[in-house]
Amino acid sequence: MTSPDPKADLLRYLQEARDALLWKLEGLSEYDVRRPMTPTGTNLLGLVKHVAGVELGYFGDTFGRPFFEAEPPPWWYTEDPETNTDMWATADESRDDIVGLYHQAWEHSDATIAALPLDAIGHVPWWPEERREVTLHSILVRVISDAQRHAGHADIVRELIDGAAGLLKDKGDMPTGDQAWWEAYRSNLEQVAREAGKG
Repeated sequence: MTSPDPKADLLRYLQEARDALLWKLEGLSEYDVRRPMTPTGTNLLGLVKHVAGVELGYFGDTFGRPFFEAEPPPWWYTEDPETNTDMWATADESRDDIVGLYHQAWEHSDATIAALPLDAIGHVPWWPEERREVTLHSILVRVISDAQRHAGHADIVRELIDGAAGLLKDKGDMPTGDQAWWEAYRSNLEQVAREAGKG
């Protein structure tokens, strides 16, 4: 039996969410990775940009390890939250720019995680004063839950674009039915929903 390694366990779940988010971009056009697929504008590249920013803030600024040495980009801690600028990429921000930033965020986060014990104290500058003090452990849990939540959003958005579904590209975590099987499955669910709606 191996000895427990809580930090490694947490990092594994974080990396799983990171990988899931990025594979959702694979094989899609620039248009499709930016398409707003919900009434609130949820789009794949915006989800990646947002989660990169989350990691850079929580594993950087919170523990006195800021990522941006000079002026941060305009979407960082924007004074105008109405623009929601961390949730979409401008026409000037390429997919490579956003994915590259996300990879840099991983490296920065992983360095913070490796350097500090789980009980290391940090301060979240954008939280209310009475809640600012946190541990690395609590921030890891928070960032994992945020990344996994957005990976779930990406699952749905990608399926709406071209039908690709599942946690990871070759993980085989979905039933192996063909198109006819899925149509029959969905039709059955629709029928059950209608019956339940009458009751």
